[in-house]
Amino acid sequence: QVQLVESGGGLVQPGGSLRLSCAASGSIFSLNVMGWYRQAPGKERELVAHISYSGITNYVDSVKGRFTISRDNGKNTVYLQMSSLKAEDTAVYYCKYSDKYLEVWGQGTLVTVSS
Repeated sequence: QVQLVESGGGLVQPGGSLRLSCAASGSIFSLNVMGWYRQAPGKERELVAHISYSGITNYVDSVKGRFTISRDNGKNTVYLQMSSLKAEDTAVYYCKYSDKYLEVWGQGTLVTVSS
């Protein structure tokens, strides 16, 4: 099994920055993809960004140029650096780990962008 522990959420003002972290532990398969999703109140969960083990990234259009996903394979950790935050970025952010055997979600961390 794989366990995910997320951290870094909180309250930030519009235009501010925040970094989320997600550490994976357990039976990590090297060919994995890790990503961040978010779910705003009353909306469906959506992909924010994901990154393959080799570092190939993909972003939803609404965060391109503002968010950066990265990973440290030695620490089995994925990061989401969020800048120029907007009120519409407010959501619970979930980390997801996927390999050919399983898919695991983190517990979620709340990001609130408000003045």
